[in-house]
Amino acid sequence: MIPTASELLHTAWSFAILLAAFLPLELLFAARRQPVLRPAFLTDALYFAGQYLLWNAPVVAFLLWLHTRLATLPIDGLRQTFASWPWAVQFLIAIALSDFCTYWGHRWQHHSPFLWRFHRVHHTAEHLDWLAAHREHPLDNLWTRTVENLPLLVLGFPLATIAGFAVFRGLWAVFIHSNCTLSPGPLRVLLGAPRLHHWHHAIEGGGRVNFANLSPLMDVMFGTWHDPGRMPDRIGLTEPYARSYLGALVEPLLPKRPRRG
Repeated sequence: MIPTASELLHTAWSFAILLAAFLPLELLFAARRQPVLRPAFLTDALYFAGQYLLWNAPVVAFLLWLHTRLATLPIDGLRQTFASWPWAVQFLIAIALSDFCTYWGHRWQHHSPFLWRFHRVHHTAEHLDWLAAHREHPLDNLWTRTVENLPLLVLGFPLATIAGFAVFRGLWAVFIHSNCTLSPGPLRVLLGAPRLHHWHHAIEGGGRVNFANLSPLMDVMFGTWHDPGRMPDRIGLTEPYARSYLGALVEPLLPKRPRRG
């Protein structure tokens, strides 16, 4: 399917807005010294374009289908009770449930050989910044978006609210991958920070710590919190992997991929 002019324009504007928002932060508060056009920048730009032009639409279509199917569940009483609570309470509960599902869904990606086939693509990034956040296999992206939105879909949140929540989570994901040292200080136990997520991507113990997305409380509760107070020295994988964009899309579909420990 050939992208339309409006889709290309939307993608270009999205890239420009994110670049304008995060590049100054990465220059002023750089976590590690690396050029803006660092190695694999163009490859990650292809991941970005692929998400916006090819893969986001099928994910949204699947979530809309799932929303329709879940609407038939015999849980109207639960939904009505939940809807009667103050909006702030609904929001906090939704955040907590979504974080819980995201944490365990992410942790499973690292322990299931099948899910790791696709998730390992995200961990092939050897340089983290705002653009590297978009390095995802489309099937891995589908899994993550489904898991994190499932509680909101079950509880009957309006689609507009779910869409806004998804945008917020997406921007937060870009932030925690960014190459900057910004941190909420003592509140880093409640709010994530780039340093925490960089340790998730670290070769040294990477993939076994800091699974949370929004709030690290899940890592604290389940024993996977890790913050030595500095950025890791090396990011990525030690095992071989396809370095091209098309190769990364095809490789997980081939037989017998190595498993992450």
